[in-house]
Amino acid sequence: MTAKPPVAARKDHSTVRHGETMADPYHWLRDQDWQRVMREPEALTPEIRDYLEAENAYTDAILAPLSKLRQDLVAEMKGRIKQDDSSVPTPDGAYEYYRRFETGAEYPRYCRRKRDDAGSETVLLDCAAEAEGEEFFRLGDCEHRPDHGQLAYSVDLNGSEYYTVHIADLESGDLLPDRIERIQGEVVWSNDGKWLFYILLDDNHRPSKVFRHRIGDDAANDALVYEETDPAFYLSIWQTESRRFVAIEAQDHSLTGEVRVIDADDPTGEAVLVAARESGVDYEISERDGQFLILTNADGAEDFKIATAPAGPASRETWQDLIPHQPGRLIKSMLVFKDFLARLEMVDALPRIVIRRFDDGSEHEIAFEEEAYDLGLMPGYEYDTTTLRFAYSSPATPTQVFDYDMATRERTLRKQEEIPSGHDPEAYVVRRLSAKSHDGTDVPVTVLHAKDTAIDGSAPLLLYGYGSYGLSIPASFAPNRFSLVDRGFVYAIAHIRGGRDRGQHWYLNGKLASKKNTFLDFIAAGEHLIAENYSSTGALVAHGGSAGGMLVGAVANMRPDLFKGIVADVPFVDVINTMCDADLPLTPGEWSEWGDPITDETAFRYMKSYSPYDNVAAQDYPNILAMAGLTDPRVTYWEPAKWIARLRATKTDDNLTLLHTNMHAGHAGASGRFSKLDEVALIYAFALLVSGKAG
Repeated sequence: MTAKPPVAARKDHSTVRHGETMADPYHWLRDQDWQRVMREPEALTPEIRDYLEAENAYTDAILAPLSKLRQDLVAEMKGRIKQDDSSVPTPDGAYEYYRRFETGAEYPRYCRRKRDDAGSETVLLDCAAEAEGEEFFRLGDCEHRPDHGQLAYSVDLNGSEYYTVHIADLESGDLLPDRIERIQGEVVWSNDGKWLFYILLDDNHRPSKVFRHRIGDDAANDALVYEETDPAFYLSIWQTESRRFVAIEAQDHSLTGEVRVIDADDPTGEAVLVAARESGVDYEISERDGQFLILTNADGAEDFKIATAPAGPASRETWQDLIPHQPGRLIKSMLVFKDFLARLEMVDALPRIVIRRFDDGSEHEIAFEEEAYDLGLMPGYEYDTTTLRFAYSSPATPTQVFDYDMATRERTLRKQEEIPSGHDPEAYVVRRLSAKSHDGTDVPVTVLHAKDTAIDGSAPLLLYGYGSYGLSIPASFAPNRFSLVDRGFVYAIAHIRGGRDRGQHWYLNGKLASKKNTFLDFIAAGEHLIAENYSSTGALVAHGGSAGGMLVGAVANMRPDLFKGIVADVPFVDVINTMCDADLPLTPGEWSEWGDPITDETAFRYMKSYSPYDNVAAQDYPNILAMAGLTDPRVTYWEPAKWIARLRATKTDDNLTLLHTNMHAGHAGASGRFSKLDEVALIYAFALLVSGKAG
């Protein structure tokens, strides 16, 4: 470990905000033409490229003694992947659609067969063939035309999340000349199959315009359907389960939204506003039998309710409660069928599925027994059916896919995730703990460990957290984790405020001026795990990605003594500079999540008090590994690069401070199912190294 870290040049740069001068000597790492770099990674300024590659070389040199361990980790994780895996076929009329992997393939084939005729397979899209010769490949959407004659799919080839749409004729297998570039990813067909709806990304990578494309026409002639002029709002599109409407939703992070609908049988018709946006009122819609079903927080329904209204313009006055609001029961999503409504709820950080009959209003819950688990509704193509498909797993139980007959309540196991190298759920312990935070709030913590791991304070522990945007980290099965757990690690998830694990208030109490609750909850989770002898002070490894990277960066400043290591994956750490840069893709829409430090001095002072980059101090830090993606439009590569440079120049210890930038990927890292394992192995080898378990 004699390699010398690169020393980032310090260049004078400062800004004055609310009367305070803030020096930023590493500002030069932000490429002035970053928009072009997102589209053309080779355009990166040579000086910046040289620095990032020097950091990669240093990380490689430091971790070179772990090369055998990393190879072993990849082999282990690969051994848990069923190589010739396939999804459960989803029926649609005369066909059923599915995806499957060939042995050794990084990417799947999308296929269909005649219903209940397993020998009639047709390969619609071979992603492995499409990805051949590419450093990166990600499929955004893959949708067949309603009459099954064509396939529209979108592809990103550099990780920047600029997708290109292609359309294939499923009879001949030929590509149509239609090609639509720089879209968000998703596409929706009209019912006659002559039109395709999509969202165009602007020069700042914001999804601001919905277009309608006529199949066979030049995309330059596509018609603008709707344009969102407020940069704080983002657009999404989908089709209702009944296939009656194409829906266009505009939504921001302040729980404000509105929906427009287009008759899917009249695709050139007007986009009709359902209900005008109202600050703090969010809603999404589905449709059944001439009525909208509206999932909303209107009228003080903090944890959401489901209302009905006549399909069409539906002012708030016409909404009638179907499922009233119940505090503490968060309705996360719904699936609408001809005769049934399925909803996914969260109560006290655990999910549940509730089925409602439309004819008599009766309801029942699908029951599960484990202490901590995860559920997911799996939308299909068919509306007039009694079959609901859902997925179940727990930290120790591999994913199971069930078909559930909502009329007879019969549950049929359609797929059990296979672990080829072997897995015994009974060899592991899953617990749900409760940690007391700084203000007396009980924070749920999910724990996974091997039965033979001694719970006497001697075990290393990886604590994972996120805590932003209302996103909850599920207590689900993740086979890669067992490469740590089987080596004696305790794996824990802190269900901290900023997510929605315990209802909408859990989110609201972890954002804006309450953001520090997120960090203090995470610290409380770590302290509780130590108090319960799952590990000891200074032996924890904190792991978080994106906003979770900001979380672990903040707690590294606040309580470095708790941790042996910090893994910050594409971390949002340069909070003030990013939130003051209105040109960046996400910034205007993020002000309602974090605050607007440009116009609001109070918000500026509060954000500055926890921003990881701005609070690096002359103190001892844990060992730190930061991961970045060059073409990441969500958390730009220069945030972790600047953070690592400042840490190295400021801290008082000799612990590792490493940066690894994927020069061929974006926010989600490598795109292949096997190539992704190299990045996981890097993280796990680092955690094992700093915990003294690498040998």
